[in-house]
Amino acid sequence: MRAVVLEEFAGPLEVREIERPTPGEGQVLVRVHASGVNPLDTKIRAGRAAHARVRPPAVLGMDVAGQVVETGAGVSGFTPGDEVYGLTGGVGDLQGSLAQFAAVDARLLARKPATLSMREAAALPLAVITAWEGLVDRAGVRAGQKVLVHGGAGGVGSVAVQIAAARGAEVFATASAARTPLVRRLGAVPIDYTSVPVERYVAEHTGGAGFDIVFDTVGGPVLDASFEAVRTYTGHVVSALGWGTHALAPLSFRAATYSGIFTLLPMLTGRGREHHGEILREAAALVDEGKLRPLLDGTRYTLADVADAHRSVESGTADGKVVVDVEP
Repeated sequence: MRAVVLEEFAGPLEVREIERPTPGEGQVLVRVHASGVNPLDTKIRAGRAAHARVRPPAVLGMDVAGQVVETGAGVSGFTPGDEVYGLTGGVGDLQGSLAQFAAVDARLLARKPATLSMREAAALPLAVITAWEGLVDRAGVRAGQKVLVHGGAGGVGSVAVQIAAARGAEVFATASAARTPLVRRLGAVPIDYTSVPVERYVAEHTGGAGFDIVFDTVGGPVLDASFEAVRTYTGHVVSALGWGTHALAPLSFRAATYSGIFTLLPMLTGRGREHHGEILREAAALVDEGKLRPLLDGTRYTLADVADAHRSVESGTADGKVVVDVEP
């Protein structure tokens, strides 16, 4: 089969012929139709992601959408012909989705939303699982709460806005001035972070009380700002990017709580993989109910263009999630 192989960190991504995998126990063989490209994929390629370790030569690509062609021993719930999507490889020793076929753990998969194309479905898994683990698993988002999403126009942020809104919360989201119309279309009250300081939007939108949930998808100083924006006593800050050194005093003085998210943990350890499949099934239902849609960049890429796809993500020029068409 054809696959894009990384021979060494920071080296070129080249299309090669490699052996087609055979599904083992608990695995299904997926004919890959589309592979989503995440900022983390570009960091892995560059050798700057020790938390998402791979050993070259490696096939990258975490998000997948495709069709089951064969099932291994002990697999139930999937049969050949099923259209599926998931966050299934490209880290640890798991083969990624930039290949014509991938043998993947069936627990990491769910049936593709019926209303999405393969390209659209491949844009969702990492973002959906990250947003769900933060908002639902950690913070227990529910109706009546005020939720602030930092980076509401980004890959994870745009999904988080929609999930929080679908669960009945009143959603606010930071974005640049140019992206505020998009945030509003997604269902959130936009906040232009370039011109409105934390204390002002906390006062304006919460009467100074703070937000019930603050979901940080940006990290760095934005996480520090999150500690200042959360509600006293009952507020909860969740971050998908807890890098750096942060003072906890602002959070402590509000008697609020904090959770971190490490979405890759089930893939790297093998523990908790069933929950990824559960999240994707819940998300597929939201999609088919019209409550969740991916933001997709319009440029089409093939396996031969993967380097261009990575450059688009690295440069920030993509307008939505970049997806590689592996098989039409």
